[in-house]
Amino acid sequence: MVLNGPNLNLLGTREPEIYGHDTLDDIAARLVARGAELGIEIDCRQTNHEGMLVDWLHEAREGGVHAVLLNAGAYTHTSIALLDAIKAIQLPVIEVHLSDPEARESFRHLSYVGMAAVDCVKGLGPDSYLVALDRAAAL
Repeated sequence: MVLNGPNLNLLGTREPEIYGHDTLDDIAARLVARGAELGIEIDCRQTNHEGMLVDWLHEAREGGVHAVLLNAGAYTHTSIALLDAIKAIQLPVIEVHLSDPEARESFRHLSYVGMAAVDCVKGLGPDSYLVALDRAAAL
């Protein structure tokens, strides 16, 4: 399961100097293709709502998901609810970022998601997702 948080629906047009020109649909298509190569079904979702991300994490637990790739966007730095949900579902969650939050504003250096995630892939642009998928497949 690949979960994307707020404003990622605007990829391709939102600050392309930071996030690039690929849309979230472009990234999803690459993930589905790579998943097919690996024999893994990929379920990509996006929401601008924190509670929906929590609900989807709970659903992953109940749905037999092998691992979750999570780009929580700004919620990475603010959401104790996501931290608690990741800890509660007892599934491997890999934190994903297109940019490197630690190379940006200081408020982006704290990651609540990272406090419970098993791994983090950041700063590789859209390839961050593919690297994270390969790591999830190896779990």
